[in-house]
Amino acid sequence: MGDWAGRTEEVQREVGTRHMGKEEARRVLLRRTYDAAVEDVWDACTDRERVSRWFVPVSGELKPGGHFRLEGHAHGEILRCEAPELLKLSWLFGDDPDFGEVELRLMAEGEERTVLELEHVAAVPEEVWDHFGPGAAGLVWDLTALGLHFHLLGGPVGDLAAWRESDEAREFMTRSSEAWGAAYEASGAPADVAAPAVTNTTAFYAPRREDGDR
Repeated sequence: MGDWAGRTEEVQREVGTRHMGKEEARRVLLRRTYDAAVEDVWDACTDRERVSRWFVPVSGELKPGGHFRLEGHAHGEILRCEAPELLKLSWLFGDDPDFGEVELRLMAEGEERTVLELEHVAAVPEEVWDHFGPGAAGLVWDLTALGLHFHLLGGPVGDLAAWRESDEAREFMTRSSEAWGAAYEASGAPADVAAPAVTNTTAFYAPRREDGDR
């Protein structure tokens, strides 16, 4: 599948806050460019059959006002859908009604390049944010954006669940965690706050293996 770990450098990351309703919520933003037409990227992100090839199976009414469910993951309502440029979703886990929102923005750069921005705004409990910082959500979106990259190349993405146990996946996730830590510092977080968040995120997603483990 290529240099997975090095692909972390193709992503721009931002960390901040934004009001969601009456509350100030945490915000992470991922930006990367794909060598594909904007219509193709849009279709890959909104067609149920294609989404299942590079992310997870999705069900529901994929239209404004409809509801969706990602198998084993989030669910919510489609708040805005303006093809091929904007998709806004409520992003919920379990019964929490105020967990967050995800907004996907696509911008054509010529006929065969597309800039994707994915912004996730969430009411993250302070104890969770203090422990993980932006990496808990950001790393997952890095993995998601990487799966989309390989899907758009036209080849099979492969077994992502199996890949996540590999050494190259651990390297990718380690670099992603560090990159989100750098974005956290760039947003104004002190180094002694960002560093433990990186350590905790890396330990959660790519825990150190015991000697003898494969």
